[in-house]
Amino acid sequence: MQLEDFDFHLPQELIAQHPVEPRDSSRLMVIHRGSGEIAHHRFWELEDLLKPGDLLVVNNTKVIPARLMGEKVGTKGKIECLLLKRLEKDVWETLLKPGKRLKIGQEVSFGDGLLIGKLLEILPNGNRLIQFSYEGVFEEILDSLGNMPLPPYITETLEDRERYQTVYAKERGSAAAPTAGLHFTPQLLEKLEEKNIQVVEVLLHVGLGTFRPVKTDNIKDHVMHSEYYRVSQEVAQTINEAKAQGRRVIAVGTTACRTLESVATEEGLIKAGEGWTDIFIYPGYKFKVLDGLLTNFHFPKSTLLMLVSAFVDREKILEAYKLAVREKYRFYSFGDAMLIL
Repeated sequence: MQLEDFDFHLPQELIAQHPVEPRDSSRLMVIHRGSGEIAHHRFWELEDLLKPGDLLVVNNTKVIPARLMGEKVGTKGKIECLLLKRLEKDVWETLLKPGKRLKIGQEVSFGDGLLIGKLLEILPNGNRLIQFSYEGVFEEILDSLGNMPLPPYITETLEDRERYQTVYAKERGSAAAPTAGLHFTPQLLEKLEEKNIQVVEVLLHVGLGTFRPVKTDNIKDHVMHSEYYRVSQEVAQTINEAKAQGRRVIAVGTTACRTLESVATEEGLIKAGEGWTDIFIYPGYKFKVLDGLLTNFHFPKSTLLMLVSAFVDREKILEAYKLAVREKYRFYSFGDAMLIL
């Protein structure tokens, strides 16, 4: 399939610049795969759109304040450092701006020397390996110096950094939020539990490769970024029991979807484990586990749109997106949501 097959027109003003309040007041488009029927709701109606016995799978990763502003030691030239992936205790894969300003062995000072980064290696993809030195606890220093790594299309300042975290975020490590989960409130989760709608957690640390554009005309030539995942034995067993009982398994977000499909057997069973996944899901992929998907509205020509198109149908999804544009749904990270059943 060609990249142009996943293009659509998106007016700039529909890119959400800030989250709505409260979280669950965002709009929710519901698509029924069987009939093709589309309905419009609010996210707080989710409890009425699901049924007892449904199982939601969420990603409990937590975004770190991964954007650091520093100065090149010796010249005081400004350097922006974005933490992408922790490889060892104090060695990170990073994105530097401007990257060419720093040579191997040179250092960057952050927070007047609270944190020192030394360039170890330039990777083939242009990212840089940085080794950090400091006194104290790295996470505490990062909390004091770092900023939330909001996507480049969000230009407004985020006053409350917790609004770029899900209410169930637990394990630090993401460079971007699993945004489909941003709509949930503690109260809504309680209502789902009262209705016997189960929620289980998996982990996938979201990388900034999520926002990298596809540059190959033939989408099959695109190389996906890899992300760390973990699925516990307890969660795997719970999902397998739900499938055996004929209950629906619904992923909250493309990250939870990719995690489940990465650890699923051909028979549709979930295996516990951890590792790195670079699974690329596009039309023609046969889903092994999912019965439903809750997701936001994605970029034109993006791997996320390709995943959703694989779950429904490319033409149906593009028609739904055109409808979303006409109805002025809000797009991307702080935008509205879509439930596919």
